[in-house]
Amino acid sequence: MLNRCFTRSASLWYVGFIVLALFMGGLAAVAADSPEIPAKGMVTMIDLGADRCIPCKMMAPILEKVKKDYEGRALIHFYDVWKDRTPAERYRIRVIPTQIFFDKDGKEVYRHEGFMSEADIVAKLKSLGVK
Repeated sequence: MLNRCFTRSASLWYVGFIVLALFMGGLAAVAADSPEIPAKGMVTMIDLGADRCIPCKMMAPILEKVKKDYEGRALIHFYDVWKDRTPAERYRIRVIPTQIFFDKDGKEVYRHEGFMSEADIVAKLKSLGVK
């Protein structure tokens, strides 16, 4: 009986350890995929949304275009908060999509909730000194 309990406890401990290791490995993979936000010495815009959110879907091609157009001059990053809630909690968002702009010093300077057009994003980047 004692041997049976020990085996069951050891098995549960081992399963728990494996689950924890997989979870921590997953967190490391997510951290490795994400750039440093906000980027040091660079204006940063993050968009917190979801792949299945309609306004977020409308913004996806806009974000890709702006990201490409401003590569090396501003960091543009998208977080899917339905897949990972951590950024939503970190930035305390209430709705999606939410766009947050940071100046070169990493200070949050502007927050917008809802769909944001390419023209509005570009205007905000320019107002922050991005050429």
